[in-house]
Amino acid sequence: MRYGIFVFLALAFTFFSCKNDDDSGVVEVPPKLLSEVSPEDDAKIKEFLNTHFYNYEDFETPPEGFDQKIVIDTIAGENADKTPMMEFAQSVTVNVSSSHLGLSAGEEDVPHKLYYIEVKQGGAEKSPTYADSTLISYRGALLNGTLFDQNQDYVWFELPSSVRGFANGVAQLRTGTSDQLVENGDGTFDIANSGKGILIMPSGLGYFNGTRELIPSYSVLLFMVDLGIYVEDTDWDNDGIPSIDEDLNGNGFMFDDNTDEDTSANFRDIDDDGDGVLTRNEISDDNGNIILPYPDTDNDGIPDYLDPDTK
Repeated sequence: MRYGIFVFLALAFTFFSCKNDDDSGVVEVPPKLLSEVSPEDDAKIKEFLNTHFYNYEDFETPPEGFDQKIVIDTIAGENADKTPMMEFAQSVTVNVSSSHLGLSAGEEDVPHKLYYIEVKQGGAEKSPTYADSTLISYRGALLNGTLFDQNQDYVWFELPSSVRGFANGVAQLRTGTSDQLVENGDGTFDIANSGKGILIMPSGLGYFNGTRELIPSYSVLLFMVDLGIYVEDTDWDNDGIPSIDEDLNGNGFMFDDNTDEDTSANFRDIDDDGDGVLTRNEISDDNGNIILPYPDTDNDGIPDYLDPDTK
């Protein structure tokens, strides 16, 4: 079920069908508004964080044989004295527009609050960006505990192509380091100083009105992640521009930066301005060395690789 978060798909309208009294046809129910659902989801997340805890004591003083897995449970009964997750949680606001989800409502920059807990800080000095390739193992669940996706072994993620909340959540955490990576000989890895965290996101940073197997529409999503290592300044299209720098409007969404308006966003396009000259060639000297700052031949403030008027 890796497709559950591994591939980003623009979400189309979800229709619920019912018969009119005159049995004349299907009634189409349009998606809810982002501005309506976001505060509702935030209330659900806050309630969950205030009524649940994770096994923080195991990470503070690991018992013998501790498997380093994050376990979440309800604060009740013998666990009534546990510290709620809210006490550990931090948040970051991500703006979402209707167009990001393939919706036609025309809403722009609706704030969505993403909550995260850094359960165990990884050994890396920095965090990956939402545009980087990152080695991750994970479990994904609904707030009712339903597990909808998991991968116990580390897999490489193209973070821009995962759901927004996952990419932006991972970007708040530190990974392990490559010098601590051990190959087990069976295609799997262990990373001694990996980072671990919990991500909880509103549906607007997930699949919103779309559905996936075991994921109903408008579902808040929770992920428990183990962060191995990452590729700093990942360049997905190998055009010489780090992918994070191809988020030209800086909104954390990579797919609405498409200078030549073709079928590929800039971070996947080897000719960003569509002028027939490869981006790499427009930013390199005769020896193939990247020129910084990027050349702007006509001095119009637009670098050549984004300016179809210069070649």
